[in-house]
Amino acid sequence: MKGTGYNVAVVGATGAVGTQMLAMLEQRDFPVESIKLLSSARSAGQTIQFNGAPVTVEEATPESFDGVQIALFSAGGSISKKLAPEAAKRGAIVIDNTSAFRMDEGVPLVVPEVNELDLQHHKGIIANPNCSTIQMVAALEPIRKELGLEKVIVSTYQAVSGAGVQAIDEMKEQSQAILNGEEPTASVLPVKGDKKHYPIAFNAVPQIDVFDTNGYTFEEMKMINETKKIMHMPELKVSATCVRLPVETGHAESVYIEVSERGKNTADIHRILSEAPGVTLQDNPDQQEYPMPSTAAGKTDVFVGRVRKDPDEDHGFHMWIVSDNLLKGAAWNSVQIAESLIKLKLV
Repeated sequence: MKGTGYNVAVVGATGAVGTQMLAMLEQRDFPVESIKLLSSARSAGQTIQFNGAPVTVEEATPESFDGVQIALFSAGGSISKKLAPEAAKRGAIVIDNTSAFRMDEGVPLVVPEVNELDLQHHKGIIANPNCSTIQMVAALEPIRKELGLEKVIVSTYQAVSGAGVQAIDEMKEQSQAILNGEEPTASVLPVKGDKKHYPIAFNAVPQIDVFDTNGYTFEEMKMINETKKIMHMPELKVSATCVRLPVETGHAESVYIEVSERGKNTADIHRILSEAPGVTLQDNPDQQEYPMPSTAAGKTDVFVGRVRKDPDEDHGFHMWIVSDNLLKGAAWNSVQIAESLIKLKLV
């Protein structure tokens, strides 16, 4: 991208998503005039290379955002709640990758391919949606625009990287223990702060985040509520079941939808998806071609395959959606939002 340079801050710069944010800024040739890498006191003092030059990581404080124009946050909800308003108060536009502000009135929740123009209504803070929500709405929005959308039922198969580096390390340790004939230990998943922990290696755990009083987990409720907000469809019927699998990177989703238009077929969905921005159609059953986490990892697109018309419901379709949860699900979507702010002349 060309244009005037911007003063950028990355909060959580040493974490899994923060590292990817820096990589995306470099890959996109984002117009950076200056960059601040911010973290907790524990990580301060580290040196990270950005655009071929060493940058020292600093402890994030309210004063860190003086002179900053764009602040990318990915350091946990408590840090965002504490520092994002301080950054906005100092004139920065915050793009927050946590759930801290997603459902707040007046905070745009944005996937650029879906609702880019919502950025025009920001008041200093913009929320990056949940990783599973992002890839789903990116695939469904072009279908909604042409055929309408009445119902969404999604089951997710989510990678452990969504729970952080500790979860990845524990999965590898558990896998080795099981292969050695030893009993695996668990202290991170499904939720580090919850009462019980279960091994993820060679397992599937139907809990991501803690349970709400309605029997759904917070992760499932995020997908339900965020989808309605992003698509401006409070009336949309949405339900979700979120499951953690022993995959390092790349969330997968089995999605059932009901469209408004009757009499449509798989070829109609294929055509729409093949023309959709940020979406790659991989659907050739004869050649066993379909999206998988292993082939989506490291790529910025959302991949869709296994598109089928429901055998009993004329306006029902099934599909399989896969994307890198650290890229489109987090870092890339955040950088895309920053690019959109520039494109729309909002920064």
